Amino acid sequence: MDSSRGLGVLLLLPALVLVVLFFLMPVVLTGVFAFTNMNTATGISGGAHQVSPGALRVLGERYEMGELAERLGQPTYVVDERGLAALEEMGIASGIVASLRRSHMDESFTSRREFERVIRALPDRPDTRTVKRISDAFSRSLANARFASSGALVAAAEAIDPDLTAEEKEALAAATYTGWSWTTDNFRRLSSSRDTTRVFFNTLFFVAMTLVFFNIGYAMFLAIATHYMPERPAGIFRIIWFLPRISPVVIYVLLWKWVAWDTGFLNAVLSDFGVRPRNWMLDSATQAWFFVIMINGFVGASMGMLIFASAIKAIPETHFHAASVDGAYRWQQIRHIILPQLKWPILFVTCYQTLSLLTSIEQTLLATDGGPGGATEIWSLWIYHTALNNYAGNLQYGYGAAMALVLVVIGIVLSLIYLRLFNYNALITRPRIEL
Repeated sequence: MDSSRGLGVLLLLPALVLVVLFFLMPVVLTGVFAFTNMNTATGISGGAHQVSPGALRVLGERYEMGELAERLGQPTYVVDERGLAALEEMGIASGIVASLRRSHMDESFTSRREFERVIRALPDRPDTRTVKRISDAFSRSLANARFASSGALVAAAEAIDPDLTAEEKEALAAATYTGWSWTTDNFRRLSSSRDTTRVFFNTLFFVAMTLVFFNIGYAMFLAIATHYMPERPAGIFRIIWFLPRISPVVIYVLLWKWVAWDTGFLNAVLSDFGVRPRNWMLDSATQAWFFVIMINGFVGASMGMLIFASAIKAIPETHFHAASVDGAYRWQQIRHIILPQLKWPILFVTCYQTLSLLTSIEQTLLATDGGPGGATEIWSLWIYHTALNNYAGNLQYGYGAAMALVLVVIGIVLSLIYLRLFNYNALITRPRIEL
């Protein structure tokens, strides 16, 4: 027994590794990234400190240190030992170096012109080219400078302004950091964005309409209709309706677009009746939603049809024969025999298809890409546009992960509601006949 149990664990180990790597790990990383500000600019690894105009603007506006930002952004020239050592390495005349150390040590100049005027006034009177080289050695401007660490940044800033306070150093390091950092701003931004409400109701409408009318309603209709058909035609009919699910998504959506294109099937037919050609899929928000729901609905209905048809097939034929003998019409058979025994399949299809629709992206992306004007932008597509592909080019990984985490929470909450609504505890109770 122990060896059998050990063999079972060994055989399951590869599956457990795959579950951890390709299911559990992405979910965990999504939760981690949701609390960061990762984007294209920061990357996913550690960053440096870049004193850019934008960083100086942040230092002035967010940290209210405008004077410091102005001082750091202006070119500053400081006569110090580092610059004098650089002059000696460049082979500048020792008399010039000695004159600068003796007469101007630790002096600061706010402009290149002012400093070069002082250099030209030295006793050795260097030429113009040498003056330029000397001034470059003492330039201490931080504008557009890049530092590998906060320590190097602070050291360079102190060379310009030795009286920096600890608060100013901390603010400067935070404002110029180009890497990612931990934050909860993604969720605050998500809760205050106007797009959140619009996309949420788009998603609610999309899921509700597709689920009710196609994934459950139409699938149930197809399953019951084929149940009362002869076996051979019913099988052929189910195969035909299953084609949307087994067809490649690109080809399937292209067929729909061919129907709706300016030169597609609809316009070819309607042009004979004087209707002007148009792109029916993107001509208006209403038409776009019609096609998006139809495209996704037929895929979901095919799966629901097979599950419901299989469940109906499992109902003993004697129930239907007895009902017929008692004079029950087909609607009465459906109401009192089929539907009561389909609670489990309906619960499964509802939960599964709700989660599937919440994360559905391929069909909507290929059909409308959220258009026209964002009218069919649903939550999963919004995540894709935010984190993986947008027109601006600034991919916001952290913000997109926060959206995905919210979607996970919504899916869990809806699943719990479904379990409560369908009385899950009663469904898993042992039948009384077995007690």
